[in-house]
Amino acid sequence: MRNLFAKRQNVFIKLIHEQASLTLEGLEALKSFFETGDPEAAKLLTSKEKEADEARRILIDELNRTFVTPFDREDIFALSRAIDDVLDYAYSTVNEMQIFEVQATPFMQRMAALLRDAAFELLQAVNRLEQHPNVAGDHAQRAKALENRVEDVYREALADLFQGAADIEHVIMILKLREVYRHLSNAADRGDEAANVIADIVVKIA
Repeated sequence: MRNLFAKRQNVFIKLIHEQASLTLEGLEALKSFFETGDPEAAKLLTSKEKEADEARRILIDELNRTFVTPFDREDIFALSRAIDDVLDYAYSTVNEMQIFEVQATPFMQRMAALLRDAAFELLQAVNRLEQHPNVAGDHAQRAKALENRVEDVYREALADLFQGAADIEHVIMILKLREVYRHLSNAADRGDEAANVIADIVVKIA
């Protein structure tokens, strides 16, 4: 009976791990899409986003049916939501690029590479959270540092974007690219929030 109870508790770690793993795969696809423009990379990202949504739905169902959880249920919910949002914004980025018919810029490529690395650190943090929370906290801090670098590139991209608008077509392209950059920045914000939730969990269980 005790083994069954422990297994029930750990289902949340398993599902958040699945979300974080799918997010990493999705951001690797985003990075590939920006580098190659391969539509198959965009399709892979869409597939990973749908899989991650399903993992989150199952996690919420488990939360609703479970009284005792390994960590505060609010933290589990918040961490799952933040990780889900990272991949959602990556998906929105590619979707709008296809709608707007714009190509990836070097700034986008840099931001995607940093987001991918941050997603890796978040996955490592989730993997270490139960048995080695202090190590999880270290990975969360690395994720936060990478997310901050995304914001630096975002500001650099905006400064470059608004230089020398020559005509209305150029202005329209500026507006399109700004929306794409904003989605990437939002992905970074949500990754930062996920890292903060992990840090909160570490403090509570230390």
